[in-house]
Amino acid sequence: MSDDRIRATKISDMIADRLESMILEGSLTPGQKMPPERELAQQFDVSRPSLREALHRLEAKGLVNRRQGGGTFVSADIGMSFVDPLMQLFKTHSEFNYDLLEFRHAMEEVAAHYAALRATDSDREIIRQRYDEWLQGHNGRIGYQQEAELDWRFHLAIAEASHNAVLLHSMRALFNLFKATITTNLEYLYSKEDRRDEILRQHTAIRDAVLNRDPKAAQQAVSDHLAFVEETLQQSSRFESHSKRSLRRISLMR
Repeated sequence: MSDDRIRATKISDMIADRLESMILEGSLTPGQKMPPERELAQQFDVSRPSLREALHRLEAKGLVNRRQGGGTFVSADIGMSFVDPLMQLFKTHSEFNYDLLEFRHAMEEVAAHYAALRATDSDREIIRQRYDEWLQGHNGRIGYQQEAELDWRFHLAIAEASHNAVLLHSMRALFNLFKATITTNLEYLYSKEDRRDEILRQHTAIRDAVLNRDPKAAQQAVSDHLAFVEETLQQSSRFESHSKRSLRRISLMR
């Protein structure tokens, strides 16, 4: 093998590693169309054959899909391991909504803590933008489903700013599931007007704590927000008691 071939292979390996890192860190998202080869080659300052070889490596791993005449896309299946028949059941059994909230509570406290510590100027700008988009929808009363989408995007922007790849991809993988629960939660929460004002205050506190680089305040703001949601929803009849679940387990063991 010639020295040129060895050098080209090493370059393609480096490109592939960099693209994999961009997928892990969330810079390239599932289903996203990647820039044309010419632009990518210029971005990495490499030849198009080296870039093409790197893309072939990623395609072999199932990380990207290359469509004839349509470009290269990050695989839409990345990070979707939570979408299996068991997880789909959560969407149709609202008695487990509280369990999902508890899981969110744990993840988002950590995300807010690290976002306050690690957010770059670009991250902070995205958080501001996502908050403003949510606020516009909230004040405009655009509907539960649309507001749930904006609500989740705001929270996800904070997870992105945490710069923890495992945390980010876990939250992204659960996006559709959490969005569905947020929609049903809002229907109950907003049945009383004063709760709308409280949710607004809580979201503002989360935004301000992260932007002010205060990890303790950010973590507390998320905790206060989700604790309020949990306690309010517990007042509804949609949650099944833990004792009923335990009794069912016991009956199945007999």
